[in-house]
Amino acid sequence: MTIKKATATAHPNIALIKYWGNIDHELRLPSNGSISMNLGCLETRTTVMFKLEAKSDNLVLNGKAADLDAQKRITVFMNRVRELAGITDHAHIVSENNFPAGVGIASSSSAYAALSLAATKAAGLSLSERELSRLARTGSGSACRSIPEGFTEWITGDTHNKSYAESIAPPDHWNLKDCIAIVSQDHKEIGSTQGHEIAETSPLQASRIASAPERLDICRQSLLERDFKSFAEVVELDCNMMHAVMMTSNPTLLYWEAATLSIIKAVQSWRMDGLQVCYTIDAGPNVHVLCPNDIRAEVAEKLSGIPGVQKVITAGSGGRAQII
Repeated sequence: MTIKKATATAHPNIALIKYWGNIDHELRLPSNGSISMNLGCLETRTTVMFKLEAKSDNLVLNGKAADLDAQKRITVFMNRVRELAGITDHAHIVSENNFPAGVGIASSSSAYAALSLAATKAAGLSLSERELSRLARTGSGSACRSIPEGFTEWITGDTHNKSYAESIAPPDHWNLKDCIAIVSQDHKEIGSTQGHEIAETSPLQASRIASAPERLDICRQSLLERDFKSFAEVVELDCNMMHAVMMTSNPTLLYWEAATLSIIKAVQSWRMDGLQVCYTIDAGPNVHVLCPNDIRAEVAEKLSGIPGVQKVITAGSGGRAQII
């Protein structure tokens, strides 16, 4: 029996300027560019084992056999790897997260970033960071941003080769912390893939896309200059615009819980009182509260005191996807 095996880890990322909607759903070419921060202490660890006698790909996720939809999605992705490597072997894939999946902490970003690296390594390929980013994007759009290190920007591009993410600052450029207020660990009923597909049904999506380049410029500059005031304003604005699109899509996507809104209002109040904090929310109810490292304990304690907050996870900026 011949087995080719590799293990990789990758961090999820929190989008500061959001990705929502595609110009090509199959290749996951985004409607607008985005900027994100890898979340250092959170990770997906994925092992890929190609076996000559295997009749199909098999995915074990967090100790359980993945459901049929996930298995099908994995096979489509692995077919791309097999095509690149010129092989026909199927694989046994074991993937584990050390954080809740499917609740708006971008578990698919770290999952497909880790899978891209592990699968290509096990298949005997040695891809560049840009090539890995492109490949990861085809599995889950935001996964392309989890391949490079630190703070990353996803270039839109109108073809497969032109759409990838690259690092715009290393992890230690700005000692920001993401205090993630968990208000629900239930798996969302409508996932991001479906959400991207219906984004164009919102009358607000076109204007969000048209104004995205300006927000990207402001976010990139404020991040590079470590200007928290400008950073906070554009990050919250962009978050609100994405969720406005979700809420006005058909069908309506309303991910927020009562505690989500309570956190938003609390963060706004804290900033008015002089605390350097801002919020952002991906496709889920949980709230990411960004702040400088020196006040992370205070912010985490404040968040823990808000009714409905189950726990607070704190993460700093993380590195690139890597082979273990």
